[in-house]
Amino acid sequence: MDRRRIISTRAQSLDVQGIRRIFEQAASLNDPINLTIGQPDFPVPDAVKRAACDAINSDRNGYTITRGIPELRSRIVSHLRADLGWDVAENLATHEDPERPSVFVTSGTSGALVLCALSMLNPGDEMIIPDPWFVLYPALAKVVGATAVPCDTYPDFKLTAERVEPLITERTKFVICVSPGNPTGVTMTAKECRDLLDLCRSRGVVLISDEIYDEFAFTEALDPNPERGRKHACPSPARFDGAERDVVVIRGFGKTYACTGWRMGYVCGPGWLVSEMVKMQQYTYVCAPSMAQWACREAFDVDPRPMVEVYEKRRDMVIDALGDVCEIFRPGGAFYCFIRIPERLGMNGEAFVKKMIEKNVLVIPGGVFSRQDTHFRLSFAVEETRLRKGLELLRETLAG
Repeated sequence: MDRRRIISTRAQSLDVQGIRRIFEQAASLNDPINLTIGQPDFPVPDAVKRAACDAINSDRNGYTITRGIPELRSRIVSHLRADLGWDVAENLATHEDPERPSVFVTSGTSGALVLCALSMLNPGDEMIIPDPWFVLYPALAKVVGATAVPCDTYPDFKLTAERVEPLITERTKFVICVSPGNPTGVTMTAKECRDLLDLCRSRGVVLISDEIYDEFAFTEALDPNPERGRKHACPSPARFDGAERDVVVIRGFGKTYACTGWRMGYVCGPGWLVSEMVKMQQYTYVCAPSMAQWACREAFDVDPRPMVEVYEKRRDMVIDALGDVCEIFRPGGAFYCFIRIPERLGMNGEAFVKKMIEKNVLVIPGGVFSRQDTHFRLSFAVEETRLRKGLELLRETLAG
């Protein structure tokens, strides 16, 4: 059988994730210090776990409606009204204004991103993504026969309007902005968010704001005077007047409440676009996991700030340990640092990672997230004793 004839060109165009290759290379290590983790290292809050168990025991295990259970959507709507100042419609089927924002529940934020691509991109269309990027972004375009246009954000990792503008063409459908970012942890300022929104609006391009780490903003990154919504939140392009007509907000529960395996996210955007995404969900994911929907309804009563304060302390540990031997653009959120490898070492990211594997430490080469391989990603979602030991070994290597 001709395997290449059988396998689709879209599948052949996708490479094995670089993160997985690192684990394959490190398979023989004994209890390595793993600084690659992209999920929180704390347990799901008890109230959320109890709600999941209650849903299972109450036989709430079947399909839900495609948009998600009304009880969870109602909590999301209330949260977004307070957080963004958006007049969100709870019922997509009955509201009359197609521009009015609506919400639906998705199978994780990755599921939401896939639905965005399926709903907006035709073969030959373009989407603009930051470089460095979250690994799914370029794959989205390949899956639907479109093109992901990378925007070089080095050295400060800001997706600014000035950098994006030359990349917009008549084929551009949307721009993806993520703040705080993965793999960089960098946050945008309110002005940078506003300028990017104004640019997309002026060119008739949708702005997708990937806010999976919206609750993971550290003290110095918080905006004390947002134009709309709650104070002392991470700046977002969705907080400006009229943004609900031009911005799609994607958020999730997995990172903030440590339930990444439950695959729970949600989308809010203009009703005319959300209705198309819901249609795509009906024929793909059907609905988000039912018991997790009931559980995540309780998440809005949990305060994540104590956990975020722990990560802010760990961020400072990384800066203090490595800041004088290498270049680190200080992250304002999430739980990653994207660290430049000193040129004097004569190593790219791949070579540096192999060197650290020899020392029983796992990090990820920057080339997994970028067209260039000059950095590595470190996650500090790790118990502090192991993080401290890993930082000692990294410093030893980075100092040469």
